[in-house]
Amino acid sequence: MVMKVSTSMFFDKASKQLGSIQGSLAKTQEQLSTGKQINKPSDEPDKASLITRLDSELARQKSYQGNLKAVNIRLQAEETALKNTSDVMYRFKELAVQAGNDTLGPADRRTLSLEMTQLKDQILSLANSQDSNGNFLFAGSRVGQAPFGPDAKGRVVYQGDQSRMVVPVGDNRRMSLNIPGSDAFVHLVRVDDKGNRVGVGFFQALSDMVNAVATSDRPNIQRGIKELDRMQQGIIDANAQVGTDMNVVDSQNSVLDEISLRLKTTLSDVQDLDYTEAITKMNKDQLALEAAQSSFAKISKLTLFSYIN
Repeated sequence: MVMKVSTSMFFDKASKQLGSIQGSLAKTQEQLSTGKQINKPSDEPDKASLITRLDSELARQKSYQGNLKAVNIRLQAEETALKNTSDVMYRFKELAVQAGNDTLGPADRRTLSLEMTQLKDQILSLANSQDSNGNFLFAGSRVGQAPFGPDAKGRVVYQGDQSRMVVPVGDNRRMSLNIPGSDAFVHLVRVDDKGNRVGVGFFQALSDMVNAVATSDRPNIQRGIKELDRMQQGIIDANAQVGTDMNVVDSQNSVLDEISLRLKTTLSDVQDLDYTEAITKMNKDQLALEAAQSSFAKISKLTLFSYIN
């Protein structure tokens, strides 16, 4: 078999070798400039696909952490409102107990009822607390409407619902954003004069207590003091639930931080550049390029006649 040798063959071979070395050097320089082993899918398709999956998983974990942050902000607002409500309720009961003292006269009780009215209005304001976005904390899913307001008869009643809004905070975990107002500002059950059980709203019970003090109605003052204990316990229980949920937020944040760290470590192993290795390769490519350029310069000046002569 006869192989044809020509000047163009030498030229083509040298050109391809030169182009290959230049491409390798350019790729290494790009890696050094970005700090990444893979800058486009064609570099290493398998690793590029893995990087895409890892980036997607990290984005999902970040979304969960964002949800946890929103839950925590909401819980902090609820905790503040419930704690302040509990403090006001303690003062309200102090006045109620004082009003039940036999040494006080009707005028003294009327004076106490004035402060109790102000405290009742303060509790109503706290029950209608809003978050930084203007959403009502204790309205259930009806966040655009005040949870407690007057009905057709002028009695303050719960106007929200019992919905608990939940958000995902992990691949297999969800958390509630809210406590319905009916769970915190509890409904009471009374037995009337005929022995029937009747329901009484939280704020109706407060109003009845104020009226009993204002009119020196001793039996209803004593009944109201007992009801205040149940009402206060509802506030305490709701606040305890908020505290438990806040602990869950902290725990879940730790879990997500650990997952994110593992994902970032894996991503770094796949994607990040070994600078020492890359610099060594670049220096090697530069030497090879210089040698190839020198050879190419000599070959480009030769013809077969140089060998014949």
